[in-house]
Amino acid sequence: MSEKPENNVEPDESRFGQQVREMAALKLKAQRHATQTVWSGLGMMGLVGWSVAVPTLLGAALGIWIDKNYPGSHSWTLALLVIGLCLGCFNAWHWVAKENREIHGEGDNHG
Repeated sequence: MSEKPENNVEPDESRFGQQVREMAALKLKAQRHATQTVWSGLGMMGLVGWSVAVPTLLGAALGIWIDKNYPGSHSWTLALLVIGLCLGCFNAWHWVAKENREIHGEGDNHG
């Protein structure tokens, strides 16, 4: 008789245990995904900032050097600053578009 109650209780416990395991796994996955999202978002902001700032500053520095060593009627500083800014914005757009493709690709696989 002791076997019969255990058999009747065991499937309920295993179903309950399975549900708890599934819920715990989902919760851990959500927490891990949220943490990755926060860090990847901060990293992306840094990447976008540096990808715009570095070419802009390099263009300005090169323009200052050209204007100082080879003076002329046109301002190379302003021209190269704008060119550096445009290159930086294009570079940032490239990285953001790449991340957007990865996020949407990941969403299609898991959703």
